[in-house]
Amino acid sequence: MNEVINWKGYLAMFDGQALMIQSPFMLDDSIAFGADSDYTTMAIAGISLMQSRGINFATVRSLPLVEAQAVKSATGVTVLSGDDSDEEDCEWNLLVGEEATLVFTNDLERNLGFHGPADLEVLDPTFAGDIAEAWSLELKASHVSQGAYVSEAAYLEGASARLNFMAQSHTTGLVWPPRQLDANGKRIPAPSESLTASATVESWTKLSAAGAPSEFALRAPVLGGIQTVFVRFDQGPCGVFLVADDEQYEPEIGDKVTFAVRQIYAQEGLIRYGMKAIPVRG
Repeated sequence: MNEVINWKGYLAMFDGQALMIQSPFMLDDSIAFGADSDYTTMAIAGISLMQSRGINFATVRSLPLVEAQAVKSATGVTVLSGDDSDEEDCEWNLLVGEEATLVFTNDLERNLGFHGPADLEVLDPTFAGDIAEAWSLELKASHVSQGAYVSEAAYLEGASARLNFMAQSHTTGLVWPPRQLDANGKRIPAPSESLTASATVESWTKLSAAGAPSEFALRAPVLGGIQTVFVRFDQGPCGVFLVADDEQYEPEIGDKVTFAVRQIYAQEGLIRYGMKAIPVRG
C-alpha cells in the first residue's frame, strides 16, 4: 500500500520516482475535482511535490488539458504537447486520467502499482452541478466582469510573480507583490527572490455573496460567500488571499497557512490562476 501524502489539497502517492496525484472528492462514484481545481492546478501541485523530493525535470509531455503557461510560470517546467513533444528530448510524461487523476512517470513501460485511498469526501450533487454551471457561464468568451478588468497580456506578464511568489530585493527588505517604484519614486529591481509559501493570518474577512466583487458574482452565491485572509509571510511581505474554495476552514488570527495554485476567475474564455490560502493542519 502506497503512503498517501496530503499535498496542496490533493492526495498523492509515490511508486519509486513515479507519482500519482488525485482529488480527494467523489461524485457519482467517480473521483471529481473540487470547486476551484482542474488538471492544471493538480499538475502544478504534483510538480512542486516532486521538486520538494529532489525530482527535477525541465520538460514533461502531456495532453493539452493542462494549461502550459500557468505550469511554466508556477514551476519553471515546460509542458510539451502535440508536435512539440515529438521534436524535443523529454524524459517525463504526464498521464491524464478520465477522472480527476494525474500520473507522472519517466518509464511508460513500467507497470505502476498505485492503489488510491478509498475514504474520499463525497461532494453534494446539487453543489457540484451549480458550481460547474457557474464556471461554464463564466468561461464564455462574452463574459466580462464589470469590476476591475485585467487583460490577457497583463495577466500573463505578471503570472510568474503571482504563481511563484517572486519578490524584489530592496534596501527596506523584500517587496511583494512586485512594483516598479518605491515610496520615494526610485525604481526597484526586477523580482529575483522567491518567498517561502508560509505565512501567518493577521486578519480575515468573509464577504457575503451580495458583497463579493463582480468577478465572483456567478460562484459566490453557490459558495455561500468569499473568504479572504490578510497574511504576513515569514520573510516580511504581506498580502491578501482568497481561501481555497474546497477547504472547510474558518480562519483565526495567528493561524499558519500555506498556498496552492487554484482557479481564481475566468474572463474572455481564459481561466485566471492564482495562489489561494490553505490552512496548515497538524
